[in-house]
Amino acid sequence: MTYDMLLLRFGEITLKGRNRNRFEKTVYTHIKAVLKPYPKVHIIREYGRLYVELNGESAEELTQVLRKVFGIVSVSPVRVCPVDLDAIIETALDFLSERELPEGTTFKVNARRVWKAFPHSSQEMNHLVGSPVLRAYPNLKVQVKQPEIELRIEVRENGAYLYYETIPGVAGFPLGSNGKAMLLLSGGIDSPVAAWAAMRRGLEIECVHFYSYPYTSQLAKEKVIELTRILSRYAGRIKLHLVPFTEVQTSFVGNGQDNMIITLMRRAMLRITSALAERSGALAIVTGDNLGQVASQTLASMNVIGRATELPILRPLVTMDKNDIVNQAIEIGTYETSILPYEDCCTLFVPKSPTTNPNLHVVERVEASLERLPELIEAAIAATETVIIKPDTDISRISGKESREPVVQEEWF
Repeated sequence: MTYDMLLLRFGEITLKGRNRNRFEKTVYTHIKAVLKPYPKVHIIREYGRLYVELNGESAEELTQVLRKVFGIVSVSPVRVCPVDLDAIIETALDFLSERELPEGTTFKVNARRVWKAFPHSSQEMNHLVGSPVLRAYPNLKVQVKQPEIELRIEVRENGAYLYYETIPGVAGFPLGSNGKAMLLLSGGIDSPVAAWAAMRRGLEIECVHFYSYPYTSQLAKEKVIELTRILSRYAGRIKLHLVPFTEVQTSFVGNGQDNMIITLMRRAMLRITSALAERSGALAIVTGDNLGQVASQTLASMNVIGRATELPILRPLVTMDKNDIVNQAIEIGTYETSILPYEDCCTLFVPKSPTTNPNLHVVERVEASLERLPELIEAAIAATETVIIKPDTDISRISGKESREPVVQEEWF
């Protein structure tokens, strides 16, 4: 089908009160960023909605791009015609000719006269357009409540807009409208879904990934970059911090507390992430923790691990069912990458029986006995590499920068 523009609707929750103008500006800025590869388009901003003039660009392609913008509730492809009754009727008939209309398809016209100088009222327009449509398409049946096709007509001074499709968007709050957070990104299923959920609530995220060369392959690094690239489709761009973690991990081996290694590792990760957050102005840490899923995600473990930072830890998936997380990963496009078999992560350091009920005082005594730990953490922070990932990022170019030091896929045990 051919269309002239796209109508984008904001969510009512984000538009109430004093925040309305700020949220609209945030969405507008995000849309401008994702539409940069389409120089022909033109954005028209109105109260409570945006119009994107296509000027020959693909409506289907741009709909798929824009429905990923947080804060957009729905997208409707629009036909535009002159503000003339005959032109509106002709456009309506032509519009519906491109759609299959089985016998008994329910239908209604919903006209809105925005430009009051137009000689016909909204109610009159419903009948003036609906009658010739019903004569031309006898398969249609009028139904006022919840019809299968609701042909909407907006009569404006500069043109009449016709549309009937409402394609759902991701909704939520505009990206970055609720601040910035650091996300612990592994190569698994959970953390990318947690990232998406956090962004949907208006958080700008920067991803932090810990690697331990030489225990995994180059493909593992490419996998994490690819997951970040997929997530960047919803954000426009995402910073990815790659943290060398081998020295920190090996410092926990051989101290007689092997069952605590995962707890010690997670606490060290939080300390490093907190330092990176301070640099970036982030106010929270997001994880893919899911209560009871693995040893470090019991309530007791999460309590002890979380004491390593003063920043709030946000866990969007903490009470979700695993099947729901998998389904969400499929929907947002990260699942197929997450299950790639490039995540043999530091099996040398994983104890056979990790503790599920660590004692905070014991953990702190073990950390205090590791005299070089603060130094190693500082070294890891200093050696962190930061790259900016966009939807069109060439993964091979980035991953090739450190081809001799592949990135490990840290699973949150």
